[in-house]
Amino acid sequence: MAQHQDETRAAYDGVVDLYASLFADRLESRPFARAMIGTFAELVRGTGNPRTADVGCGPGHLTAMLHDLELDAFGLDISPAMVDHARRAHPAIRFDEARMEALPVGDRALGGVLAHYSMIHTPPGELPALLAEQVRVLAPGGLLLVSFFATEGRPEPIRFDHKVTPAYSWPVDRFAELLAEAGLVPFARLVHDPDSERGFLDAHVLARRP
Repeated sequence: MAQHQDETRAAYDGVVDLYASLFADRLESRPFARAMIGTFAELVRGTGNPRTADVGCGPGHLTAMLHDLELDAFGLDISPAMVDHARRAHPAIRFDEARMEALPVGDRALGGVLAHYSMIHTPPGELPALLAEQVRVLAPGGLLLVSFFATEGRPEPIRFDHKVTPAYSWPVDRFAELLAEAGLVPFARLVHDPDSERGFLDAHVLARRP
């Protein structure tokens, strides 16, 4: 896992300004993702624990969006350059460097975890460890919203050449099974035609820790 994450960190360190410029609109052009994040925020507020981690936060645009949606949000990312950009762009919000398999968060501390296309680079065999870590930091009743590239008609994930570093597209049912195996209860999903030229579907799955 260390080698794969080191490669991902180096790749994102090299594209910070371009990446930040591409997503500066904070989902204004992506109504489905925006709607799911709004629903996620409402449900997290309903738990009574608004503390939320944006895991793989990149330049911090969605962490700021969660903050505007009245969550006590903070961002975590493996890329020190991304974290530095996020801190400069959003000085009122906390951002820290962290690996997804070792989050600097106590057990059962959070009402929510957002993983917005942040696990797409994880090799399939390593994904259960990341999901287990997200379950660890969620309080009972806490929510995970995970977004990823999706495929239909395939039983297993597909590796593809992402513009930054290799990534994977998942069958939605298989990803939901992994969430259940990690101890979560998937209860809502939104799958829609692609927002990009890659051709994969975009999937957003909400799950709750019992």
